[in-house]
Amino acid sequence: MTALTPGFYEVPPGMVATVVTHLEMRAPPQLSDRALPDGITFQPVPAPTAAWYRDLFLRVGAQDWLWFSRLQMEAAALETILTDAKVQITAVMQDGVPKGLLELDFRVDGECELAFFGLAPNLIGSGLGRALMNAAITQAWAQPITRFHVHTCTLDHPAALGFYRRSGFAPLRQQIEIAPDPRLTGLLPHSAGPHIPIIEA
Repeated sequence: MTALTPGFYEVPPGMVATVVTHLEMRAPPQLSDRALPDGITFQPVPAPTAAWYRDLFLRVGAQDWLWFSRLQMEAAALETILTDAKVQITAVMQDGVPKGLLELDFRVDGECELAFFGLAPNLIGSGLGRALMNAAITQAWAQPITRFHVHTCTLDHPAALGFYRRSGFAPLRQQIEIAPDPRLTGLLPHSAGPHIPIIEA
């Protein structure tokens, strides 16, 4: 992988650039109990379909935060991940409707990746994120792992990096990622990710 030297670099028109921060946790932190609000439950979803997953993925991360990685995958490839016994999907249910996503990936021996973590916009700021993170940490360290890791980027909620650090994850390294703008490829509407400008080719 190319190492960048100090300076400015042109992002090609039609692309989006983001700074990705990788974080890890080597031992479980002490957790404080967080009660779930009325009408909220955490529901394991074994082997969800690609359609069900993408609907929740869009609800949680696409409109505000420009999540798109799972939208560009073929349904069969996505379901290969979702139906793997070493991948755990939990939905945050609000009055019976999926409104949050927790995805833990144990496919690397001795490790767990917090692959996706997020809440629908109406639940952000409610304190529910802390309860969901407690569930993630508890589930991850219930398995024989020595490393729990996650990455976040500048497309995500601006409080995400600080939240992960307060949760016990330590920054490890950073990368720059450039990808085709999903609003220009048709994956997402132009109104998605309003904090990220669209620069057409």
